[in-house]
Amino acid sequence: MLFSDLHLARRLERAEGLANAAFVDARAQVFPESGACWTEIAGTRCMFDSPDSPVTQTFGLGMFEPVTGEALSEMESFFHNRGAPVFHEVSPLADASALEMLNQRGYKPLEFTTVLVRELGPEFVLPETPCVVRLASVEENAHWSALSVEGWNMPELSGFFEAMVGANVARSDFVSFYAEVDGRAVATASLSMHERVALMAGASTIPGARGRGAQQSLLAHRLYYAAQRGCTVAMMGAQPGSGSQRNAQRNRFDVAYTRLKWRLE
Repeated sequence: MLFSDLHLARRLERAEGLANAAFVDARAQVFPESGACWTEIAGTRCMFDSPDSPVTQTFGLGMFEPVTGEALSEMESFFHNRGAPVFHEVSPLADASALEMLNQRGYKPLEFTTVLVRELGPEFVLPETPCVVRLASVEENAHWSALSVEGWNMPELSGFFEAMVGANVARSDFVSFYAEVDGRAVATASLSMHERVALMAGASTIPGARGRGAQQSLLAHRLYYAAQRGCTVAMMGAQPGSGSQRNAQRNRFDVAYTRLKWRLE
């Protein structure tokens, strides 16, 4: 079992920051008119994709340096200058100055995300799974994205997923997977790998195919894929107490910590 100390938290937060920076760089390359960009301020990565994108926020606040008013002002200007709200997703292992400064400056807590982790190694054995899992090809990116949107059932994010299609083509760190039932793709998931940390994301199953083991299958195959490529830690985020968290813990993930997202009012 991994011990959730500052060293592990820094490793996880850095990996997620790098994964999101890779997405933003790809967006800027494929859609330069988007203005997508990122910067690092006081050890914190600030991401801008669009004002309403779920990627637009910071990663790693207080994890690598104490938080100062000067640094927060610089971060806030980065977002305000681009017409975007200011969000910080903060680990409980961040320096105590993070919470102190966020409270002083009028930030309000918004939502929780549970970060789950498990160890990986070359000895990881792929178990038998209920569904067939395969990689999605570049030519299938549009279909993969559409199926993800259908599974998430979040029409308000359809524009984000459509933009994600083009950006992911340009990413070397991003791998897309399908799960199939009776030869038909019914679920999607993705994987990115940074500094031997495998970040699991994008898990989605269309409503009519739920309860048939698609996500269990996708998780097992992604873990195997990452382990065979040298990753030693896998991580994922889930809503506290959700089905995603339950599925992760069934697959030997442990809760590392729960982050709290803050918004500047």
